Amino acid sequence: MYKKLIRPILFLFKPEFIHNISFFSIKLIFKIPLIKFLSKRLFVLENKKLEVNLIGKKFKNRIGLAAGFDKNAELLNQIEYFGFSHVEIGTITPLPQDGNPKPRLFRLASENALINRMGFNNDGVDIILKRIRSYKGNLIIGANIGKNKTTHNNKAIDDYLFCFKKLRNYVDYFVINVSSPNTPGLRKLQNKESLDFILEKIQLENKSNGKPVPVFIKIAPDLSLSEIDGIIEVSIKNSINGVIATNTTISRKGLKSNKIKNIGEGGLSGKPLSEKSNSIIKYLKKNAKNNLVIIGVGGVFTFEDVHDKIKSGADLVQVYTGWIYEGPSMIKKINNSLLKLEKENY
Repeated sequence: MYKKLIRPILFLFKPEFIHNISFFSIKLIFKIPLIKFLSKRLFVLENKKLEVNLIGKKFKNRIGLAAGFDKNAELLNQIEYFGFSHVEIGTITPLPQDGNPKPRLFRLASENALINRMGFNNDGVDIILKRIRSYKGNLIIGANIGKNKTTHNNKAIDDYLFCFKKLRNYVDYFVINVSSPNTPGLRKLQNKESLDFILEKIQLENKSNGKPVPVFIKIAPDLSLSEIDGIIEVSIKNSINGVIATNTTISRKGLKSNKIKNIGEGGLSGKPLSEKSNSIIKYLKKNAKNNLVIIGVGGVFTFEDVHDKIKSGADLVQVYTGWIYEGPSMIKKINNSLLKLEKENY
């Protein structure tokens, strides 16, 4: 029903407009009595065989909602009724910021993809923290943190630490985002020396109160193997828990859409990212030698996509673009297939 009836209507409108309208509609609909009950029946599959224990947490299944969808923690009380085990909020910066000029979100329907140059638009850590603190549900919550656009790279650590200190007692894990292509110069922080400095300072603060929170680093899909080697080295050196592979790509290789030239810059997500993401996951799995938990992101639409990520070495999988294209029943369908696979292997 979603793909045949609802999606064609939604896709008549600009992506960011529909994103905002969808948020408003979901909040409104979930105020209707029994909607949570019905949504859980329709979209949620719970089974102990789907559960996985990682980073000291029990995930009710392997699939989470990637950062960028619920940037401001506005839908925490609704998202859990769509079957996700975890949700990543953000990217969160110390100060609120509007992000890049519009239009900044583009749909490539023929490619099953999106291009965005949002630019860390968010309400700022203080407002987002209030929403996270008010949440009483069962989702595992990650905080994806970054720097404000006006903060110079040599002061970036101040922004990461500011967000970390504010959120540390209220989230289940952190993600250090140094890989968005939409904040000028941010990806330079992925180089070995800069990243080592950031991770060292974060972990010193993390361990200072005796209750460290799991920390991940989110990396770009456009890195060379030597750059990935450097990230693995400093991540293990600083006792980072894991890597999220990957963020969006600046590459347009293989795209056939005639919209590309008119869209311009931005990070590409969706199906075209799948192969590149999987190859990096495989490389991380082989070369990190089980010292890092891997969360796979990029091009996940179906059970086969999730299975490919897991076979490549991912411990958890996150979705964003695929959920927009496939609709609210996507997670339950995938978990049904994962459960069948589990039973066959058993």
